[in-house]
Amino acid sequence: MKPLTKSRFKLGLECPNKLYFTSKKEYANQSLNDSFLQALAKGGFQVEALARLHYPKGIFIDTQNYEYDLATDLTQEQLTKDAISIYEAAFEHNGLFIRTDILSKKGNHIKLIEVEAKSYDPNDEFLFFGKRGGIKSDWKSYLFDLAFQKYVAQKAYPQFIFETYLLMADKTKTAKVDGLNQLFRIPKGGNHRTDVQSNIGSLDEIGESVLSEINVDAIVNGIIANEYPYFDNLSFEESIKLFKESYQEDEYLNWPTKFGSCKGCEFKTTDEQEQEGLKSGFKYCFEKQHAWKPSDFDKSNAFEIWNFRGKNLVEENRLLMEDVTEEDINAKPEAGRLSASERQWIQVEKAQQNDTSIFVLKEELKEEIANWRFPLHFIDFETSTVALPFTKGRRPYEQVAFQFSHHQLNEDGSIEHKSEYINNTPGKFPNFEFARALKKALYNDEGTIFRFAAHENTIVNAIISQLQSSYEPDAQELVSFLKSISTATKDNVEQWNGERSMVDLNKVVKDYYYNPLTKGSNSIKAVLPASLHSSRYLQKKYSQPIGKINVDSSNFEANEIWLEKNGDEVINPYVMLPSLFEGWSMLELDDTISELDGIADGGAALTAYAKLQYVDMEQKERDEITSALLKYCELDTLAMVMIYEHFRYDLI
Repeated sequence: MKPLTKSRFKLGLECPNKLYFTSKKEYANQSLNDSFLQALAKGGFQVEALARLHYPKGIFIDTQNYEYDLATDLTQEQLTKDAISIYEAAFEHNGLFIRTDILSKKGNHIKLIEVEAKSYDPNDEFLFFGKRGGIKSDWKSYLFDLAFQKYVAQKAYPQFIFETYLLMADKTKTAKVDGLNQLFRIPKGGNHRTDVQSNIGSLDEIGESVLSEINVDAIVNGIIANEYPYFDNLSFEESIKLFKESYQEDEYLNWPTKFGSCKGCEFKTTDEQEQEGLKSGFKYCFEKQHAWKPSDFDKSNAFEIWNFRGKNLVEENRLLMEDVTEEDINAKPEAGRLSASERQWIQVEKAQQNDTSIFVLKEELKEEIANWRFPLHFIDFETSTVALPFTKGRRPYEQVAFQFSHHQLNEDGSIEHKSEYINNTPGKFPNFEFARALKKALYNDEGTIFRFAAHENTIVNAIISQLQSSYEPDAQELVSFLKSISTATKDNVEQWNGERSMVDLNKVVKDYYYNPLTKGSNSIKAVLPASLHSSRYLQKKYSQPIGKINVDSSNFEANEIWLEKNGDEVINPYVMLPSLFEGWSMLELDDTISELDGIADGGAALTAYAKLQYVDMEQKERDEITSALLKYCELDTLAMVMIYEHFRYDLI
């Protein structure tokens, strides 16, 4: 009988109903296709490989995931030794099974060490607990995971004393060598569990680890003793018993649906997956619990409402948009802009009336646009944060700005891809060179600068901090420029608001504009195709080759056409980005080491930059990935130009 593993236990904590769907291949699982999650997972194996050097010469319990008895037998054999370190030690008790990342045994005392690619500050006295004394939500899954491990291990070996630790990236430490991130690799086609290759044999070779260990045994014991319950109606042991029985007996628990967890449920299907015959766990729950009919899933529902945090419509079974009332939203208007609640109610009303027309505060938007000065500059950054730094002197998860794209819209309507920057050199910290290139691109006029969302402003703040603690000869000059185009973040001790602080086009969208085709999303990946679908101006202009419409490009041919349709539907331009290695021979493909297919979102870009840190990558492959990154980033800033044109020529 299949045991309840720690990964299944953690899934049950998210939502017990997920245990019914997780082992069934007929149910879609969107987390398997999430590029950001994949990037995090690829970083996780590197942290684990470095962590093992903290406990060198350990025994790896090398068994397949389903070989539970063999894994526990091999572990038991090693535990007869007085002192031993074990990687992926296995424990089983009464239908429960765990593997622990690292085990260290001395006599009858055993340390269970969970390795996480998460970072922490050892000087933070309120690291795990909130002001009210409860465990912070972002730590719960890690600590309950360890509690489950200790519970199973202690039951399996009551004669030993178990103590629990987290081993994580330490924000107070810096890398002592370049290329730390790339010292641990998985060969092409290899398994991240069993095939990790390390280029070092001890911590001495890298000077000092950026990981540190923290004892969390008191918290774990409190979890096991129900001092910090996860579910109000279940004790720790009761939750284990419930999850085990439902998982082993293949029982759907009918656990009450909740707005937040259901909205982000990974067991949903795309149209393409449904055509392939995959099922939706989300639909299964709502058919069972809310008596939704097949037609209800085609209707707009309250999960689509942007940033909705109001009534619990799940408990009242009023989740279809047609059942939402103005009282549920409690719309409160604000002068000169759309308030969040107004925007929500507009979304609900338009869905109820099947109204796909755009809502715009025309005069307010017109007034906002009148404040902008030509030439207009549209900026997008690509950045990376990794647990194991790429370059020495940097801390875990320190911001690395490796690329920007810059479009300029002139007063005569001409569009230039004015400048761009990318670092594709392994072992080089790019941020200061990035800042110099950005200054060169924007320093020559007083035109308005645009970003989309908060990311670029956050990165500029991070680079300012890095410059202030650097010995760069032009640090003061660069800081002065960067402050002029940014606003200090709230957590910054020093506050400023630059005279040319970047205008957030995403905020402009939220303040003045709602397009029902976005279904409440304000990401550029949703706003762009909605704008293209709704805009006569954009359709007429961008259905022509860019070479004919006065749109300059650095990375696309003059015959590129950005607006194409499939029937009446506009094809999202990001889908049209070319795949990597088109036209390469099988022999050439066999020589590649990146294992990338294409770059069409931020997660893929982050992964691509990490791959570019491989010093042994052939130049042809490096050039191909660089070209794909440049095209992706250029489209991001062209998308911002298109959204501006939609506002300027369609709406005011």
